[in-house]
Amino acid sequence: MRALREAVRGGRLAPGARLPPYRSLAADLGIARNTVADAYAELVAEGWLTARQGSGTRVAPRADPTGPPRRRAAPARADAPVYDLVQGRPDPSAFPRAAWLAAARRALTAAPHDVFGPGDPRGRIELREALAGYLARVRGVRTDPGRIVLCSGAAHGLRLLAGTVGGRWGVEEYGLPFHRGLLTGAGVTTVPLPVDERGAEVSGLARERAVLLTPAHQFPTGGPLGSRRRAAVVDWARATGGLVVEDDYDGEFRYDRQPVGAVQSLDPERVVLLGSVSKSLSPTLRIGWMVLPEALVDDIVAAKGEREQWSSATEQLTLADFIVSGEYDRHVRRMRQRHRRRRDRLVAALAEGAPQVRVTGIAAGLHAVVELPPGTERAVVKAAVWQGLAVEGLAGYRHPDSAGAAGRDGLVVGYSTPPEHRYGDALDALCRALPPAVDKAAAEEEREEAVTEKEREDESGGGR
Repeated sequence: MRALREAVRGGRLAPGARLPPYRSLAADLGIARNTVADAYAELVAEGWLTARQGSGTRVAPRADPTGPPRRRAAPARADAPVYDLVQGRPDPSAFPRAAWLAAARRALTAAPHDVFGPGDPRGRIELREALAGYLARVRGVRTDPGRIVLCSGAAHGLRLLAGTVGGRWGVEEYGLPFHRGLLTGAGVTTVPLPVDERGAEVSGLARERAVLLTPAHQFPTGGPLGSRRRAAVVDWARATGGLVVEDDYDGEFRYDRQPVGAVQSLDPERVVLLGSVSKSLSPTLRIGWMVLPEALVDDIVAAKGEREQWSSATEQLTLADFIVSGEYDRHVRRMRQRHRRRRDRLVAALAEGAPQVRVTGIAAGLHAVVELPPGTERAVVKAAVWQGLAVEGLAGYRHPDSAGAAGRDGLVVGYSTPPEHRYGDALDALCRALPPAVDKAAAEEEREEAVTEKEREDESGGGR
């Protein structure tokens, strides 16, 4: 491996140069094929080589190592990625500036004078009314404006709920580390619930005070919470007096069928729905909402305080106009089409460039999970850095107290952020970072050789 690295670094092996198949090289060198295969795999992970089915193993198209330093440093710098495939970041260029400006003008023109006074800790009534109608129509939510409290994003709402409810909470085994840290900071003990293709396994809930779920599209693994589990978690809340906190972070972006309805509709007195415009419009607006059981409204308002973090009243009025005028629906439809096209390009690029991996969680949201062979995630994330790619491993989302020493290996790939003209290059970089396809015929041949050798040893007594 050292010789290959030096050959690439010194320019003797040019970018794009094809290396001999590992079986041929193993025969030439008189060593085991597994040794060469492992060396190739490690050099791919380090970014020196690329391996794509149909084109063999080649020297990675990195900048010329013999050229000026400014040309060779950029792809390898971990602090300056060229391509951004981190989840949860909508493309800033997609913000509907003209429509938002028109809504702001209308809202300010019609704004009452009290908009510029202290205001209501629950938030502007205009926006709460608009949200009540919108959420009922689009997400099946059962509420009224008096049970909606506005906040500075979903994280702010979660912090208020944690401080008010306290105690021990169930959380999904895979989830946002920031949210777990937020709950811990508020004195809440979190207990991980296993996650599979039907969402969180809620049968393990006992005397927890609350459970935090992402039912519309489990974050980050994908898949909606199954209907039986939805009913079961509501039954648990009724039987124990517990609270279901429903993080509806991307419920509007479902591509293969109509959006999944909110769990809140099953029991508005036992379920809190959290939402925001961070994914649909922009996280800089800092507007979120809590749809609360009636018994919690006063406690949450008290926890929020008279001068607590409030989103701008004028931006609340603008969003209210944006919703009532129908511009929000039109924007979400446009973004749903855009994200679906991005998702389809991701799936197609991986099918062509890395058919050995499986893509899951693609029915909704702004990200997908690329499943990896066990034990390869760290190497692939490192290889992605060499390719100038910002992307996250699945392990970072797993609860530290989850059962079992190892979880699933994978990448959480966000497809909403890169500008259109760079998206194709980002997908190419992703494919180059992924592990090479396994030669199943060669693997089976080597397995048979190993079995034969073992049988010879047993016959000769060498196995004793």
